[in-house]
Amino acid sequence: MKKSIYLLILLGVLFSCNKNDNETTNNSALVGSWKLIAILSDPGNGSGIFNPVISNKTIVFDNNGNLSSNGTICDMSTDSNTSSTGNYIETNTSIISSSCQNLTIKYELSGNTLILNYPCIEPCKAKYIKIN
Repeated sequence: MKKSIYLLILLGVLFSCNKNDNETTNNSALVGSWKLIAILSDPGNGSGIFNPVISNKTIVFDNNGNLSSNGTICDMSTDSNTSSTGNYIETNTSIISSSCQNLTIKYELSGNTLILNYPCIEPCKAKYIKIN
């Protein structure tokens, strides 16, 4: 009788395990397309606020840690006429592009809002919303 109970428990454990438990998949909320909607430039006294912008600049993040943009990702430009590419690293929330010499851009992700933090003395940020 005890053997039957142990066998049933063992079978239950085996069938309850998902076959994907050992596979790693990237289900990142970052993956998709993002559109620039606002820029923050602080004069150095903490009074800076995000100001809306009209721009067609987008960034697309893929499942493999790559990104592409129809504008430069090296600065807060609203232009969408110079494409650029790069990589993102989720473990340290950073973006690196060979187009931006020695520049690492940190990012913050909150729901459908992505904020890129540029390395400035005062806060310099670009705000994006997820479009798909």
